[in-house]
Amino acid sequence: MNKQIQKQLDAAIEAVPGWTKEQVEVRPLVGGLMNSNWLARHGGKTHFMKIYGIGSEAFVNRDQSIAAARQAYELGISPEVLHYDPATGLEVVEFLTEHRASTNADFSRRDFLDAAIDLYAKFHAGAPLETTKDIFEMVDEHLEQGDQLGAIRPTDFQWLKKQYQKAKEAFLASGLDLVPCHSDPMPGNFMVRLEGDRIADMQLVDFEFAANNERAYEIAVFLAEVFVDEQTSLELIERYYGEVRPEIAARIWVARAVADMKWGSWAVQQRKLSEWDFDYQKYGIWKYARARMLFNDPRWDGWLRTL
Repeated sequence: MNKQIQKQLDAAIEAVPGWTKEQVEVRPLVGGLMNSNWLARHGGKTHFMKIYGIGSEAFVNRDQSIAAARQAYELGISPEVLHYDPATGLEVVEFLTEHRASTNADFSRRDFLDAAIDLYAKFHAGAPLETTKDIFEMVDEHLEQGDQLGAIRPTDFQWLKKQYQKAKEAFLASGLDLVPCHSDPMPGNFMVRLEGDRIADMQLVDFEFAANNERAYEIAVFLAEVFVDEQTSLELIERYYGEVRPEIAARIWVARAVADMKWGSWAVQQRKLSEWDFDYQKYGIWKYARARMLFNDPRWDGWLRTL
């Protein structure tokens, strides 16, 4: 561990009431694209400790994310936040010792898909959060930040942006369906406890992008992240909404394209900010390619009209 990281880690530990660096054992956790994550053992208990990445405040409203995590805990679908210190860039959360992070392979199983959809339904039914930041605000923010940073984008980016604008206009004309949203469906954010091969419990973690947002976006970005086919997507839409009407399906497919524009635009600018050993540019170009596939779908204009 280099001296700079050790210094930051020691300062974070000392910021927790009752902790000193001599009393706490830490080890790094692999994963995370913006922050450094650690397991911290103190007083016989293991905690999850997150140290915020440099520049992450440009993308994350920390007060909002903690409020959302605490609301999810009250709903019984997330671990408890034990300590939060925005001044030092630190949060400590209950570590789910009997759970493990889900993987992409897990989401080839229908029971994992169903459990995640049910988690979303519970979170969306909660009280509105204090902050609303819909998907279009997110994308527009990323586009502006990318312009300022000189982000490297695909050669057909202006065409991609034009299709995104058409999607935005169609959604806003139809009216946004705003609910509390998690907005970050990486498989590792779904912590699962198994009994044998059966799911005994699933919990949702990492609320950094949480805000009141378009309901269809939440479902769409999850379906995109877990790579389900069209038939399975329709079945999961029915599980969540109780039915599959053309306008519902259209909202999901259009929102999927917008989701890929969001994460593509986030990634190519993150390349300019982050020192992590991760190929943000490659990730972003891949996300843009997925958006392009939906923009080129012969049903695209029909979906926009159906919204």
